[in-house]
Amino acid sequence: MGKYIKFFLVGILFGIVLVKSEAVSWYRIFEMFKFQSFHMYGIIGTAVATGVILLLVSKYKRIKTIEGSTLKVPLKQKGFSRYIIGGTIFGLGWALAGACPGPMYILIGTGVFSILIVIAAAILGTYVYGLLKDKLPH
Repeated sequence: MGKYIKFFLVGILFGIVLVKSEAVSWYRIFEMFKFQSFHMYGIIGTAVATGVILLLVSKYKRIKTIEGSTLKVPLKQKGFSRYIIGGTIFGLGWALAGACPGPMYILIGTGVFSILIVIAAAILGTYVYGLLKDKLPH
């Protein structure tokens, strides 16, 4: 259990950064979806750029996972409709709830306990997807 404490501490730091940058603010998310502010697009763009850089560095330095295997990004199936439909559902859920999956848990830490309804709905949606996965286009 002790080896996971670093991940717990990074999670706490990540939560603090998201709260301080207002990335969990419903008003900032609302502004983003109305194209009134660059704030959230800047945060998302910075996260994507950081992820790309860290992935390239980890590939170059051959950094291993906690299990000792090399870090690999699995290839995804190509397809247009799966990303449009999935992205639309995700975006609608994000716009309606005012939070995407990561910040939903951070909002509990800030005392917004009504987000528990959204988390329950997200878990139910994931369960329903699991039931219907074989019948959906992939």
